[in-house]
Amino acid sequence: MVKVIDLEIGMPKTEATMRAAEINRGRPGTPQSESLPRPEGYGFDNYGHIFGTAPPSPPGETREMLDALVAEMDRSNVEYGLLVNMPNNEIGQINRDYPGRFKMFPALDPTDGMRAVRELERLVREDGASGFRVSSLYSALPANDRRYYPLYAKCVELEVPVRIYTAMTYANDRPYELGHPRHLDDIAIDFPELKIAAGLAGWPWINDMVGLLRRHPNLYCDTAAHRPRYLGKDGSGWEMFLQYGNSLLQDKVMIGFSRYLFNCGYDELIAEYQDLPLKAPVLEKWFYGNAVEFFG
Repeated sequence: MVKVIDLEIGMPKTEATMRAAEINRGRPGTPQSESLPRPEGYGFDNYGHIFGTAPPSPPGETREMLDALVAEMDRSNVEYGLLVNMPNNEIGQINRDYPGRFKMFPALDPTDGMRAVRELERLVREDGASGFRVSSLYSALPANDRRYYPLYAKCVELEVPVRIYTAMTYANDRPYELGHPRHLDDIAIDFPELKIAAGLAGWPWINDMVGLLRRHPNLYCDTAAHRPRYLGKDGSGWEMFLQYGNSLLQDKVMIGFSRYLFNCGYDELIAEYQDLPLKAPVLEKWFYGNAVEFFG
């Protein structure tokens, strides 16, 4: 059986994650208590227009949902993975309940200054957080905004990586290019020791992503939020990514399965990656070896 590490495990819905999602998906900037209702289909609602609306699933308790998730990981030989969308205050308990099964990267508000820096250090040292997460999709600040820099410096000091949202946003109430790969260039120049994962692989700016992966030794990417069976389609825009990912960049690509988006299990998605035109040793690196190197 193929050995696997998953770079994006969607947290099943719980009351806590739903509260976090509600906060994350507010207006850019400071919300107002008397905000007027938004136009229909505006902001994050546009994702439903673009991708369709997933069938609603009732929230559950964190422990029972994670028990089922770990059982599925075991069945598909997923050793561990990056658990996304978890509230920061649940990271410590999850690490105690499921030691070694999840990496968790807290998101912090860069406008909190040194308070955020101290909280990042506490989360890493006391709760076992594995890195730091930047989502310009939510903050409406590009990742190279200097308000993030103290947090990047703390990551270097703590020797933990950062995962940065790197893709176009379909939330049409904020600039579409907040997650452009070009923002990573400044960060990698200013923090050459910082390990960076470009989450979502820079779509649709794939050529820029490939160039930056070649340019910066500590820059990696993951394939989260993209269905693997479409990556190899002619005209998909992924041609250069697959060509370089199968050769010069074979040590730079990690896989995020994003099962929660596609409503299917690990085995189906693993099989789709195995059908891509990738050499077997390269696929092993994408599935497992590159993530081991990235997480150290």
